[in-house]
Amino acid sequence: MSKPRIVFLDAGSIREDIEWPDFASLGEVVMHDQTLAHETLERIRDAEVIFTNKVHITAEHITAAQNLRFIGLLATGYNQVDCAASAARGIPVCNVPGYGTEAVAQHAFALIFALQSHICWFSQSVRNGDWSKSVHFCYWDKPIIGMHGKTLGIVGFGTIGQEVAKIAKALGMHVLFYNRTPRPEQAAQIGCTQVSGLEELLPRVDFLSLNLPGIPDNSLRIGKKELALMKAEAFVINTGRGALLDLDALAEAVAEKRLAGAGLDVFPHEPWTLKDMESMKHPLFSLPGVVCTPHTGGFTSEGIDRLSAMCIFNIEKTLQGEISPYAVNPEAYGAVRP
Repeated sequence: MSKPRIVFLDAGSIREDIEWPDFASLGEVVMHDQTLAHETLERIRDAEVIFTNKVHITAEHITAAQNLRFIGLLATGYNQVDCAASAARGIPVCNVPGYGTEAVAQHAFALIFALQSHICWFSQSVRNGDWSKSVHFCYWDKPIIGMHGKTLGIVGFGTIGQEVAKIAKALGMHVLFYNRTPRPEQAAQIGCTQVSGLEELLPRVDFLSLNLPGIPDNSLRIGKKELALMKAEAFVINTGRGALLDLDALAEAVAEKRLAGAGLDVFPHEPWTLKDMESMKHPLFSLPGVVCTPHTGGFTSEGIDRLSAMCIFNIEKTLQGEISPYAVNPEAYGAVRP
């Protein structure tokens, strides 16, 4: 495959001002800031290479795009692509695992710090003049929670979960984690403890960090039953995937003071539905114990540079007829294209 047509479907979801000069040497590059569902087929019809962050690529798309030879993900999760249909046509699908590991872990703790120190609340309070009206040198009307000695629970102990654990240990926290497969070596290296399930984990934690990726076989969900197991003083942090957490159950638990609050960087539908954003009807938006960010956890400048380099590596490997170590459907390399 020489000088392919390379189509980016939603490059703006990575960073609006980003430039991808290194891709120009590989082929004809077509950049779309965003792509709506009804636009996808037309935009990929003549493409040999496509890149997507959140635009869904279905079996129908894969069948219709007869020139398609490679699907690249501008993300770690790959549930937005029908990988089996791609493999059947001999089309590799490659993601970019680990490009934002440190950034996502950093963001998880940014949310934790915002919650335990009430950063957003106090910032607005100072702007409102509350401090200047106080007779005291130090002013606070919210309890500030120390981190040392507290327990952090982690769901999903991959590279990001482990990075979160390292930061927690540096702060003097106890770390417990739940992972579907054993991680004895990593647990020993970092100094944390693996538990057998959520029933054992949830009642013991002061902070819960969700760090599972968006892959098709992830069925875990923190809902009303699971939240009821947690302490009333505990916080939930989700930098994994929005589907991991039932937001209605979360809002109810925080509103009824059965949970202290939450820090959310990911949501079940992104961006948040326009109706909810305009009307602010969802209870989450009226709760002072909830901090929300727009899925920005992995997007440091350094992380984006790594992402770009990994995408180029994936294309080059495929063009050379080699199997990329980042292929999520490596069986595609051995398939016979129709």
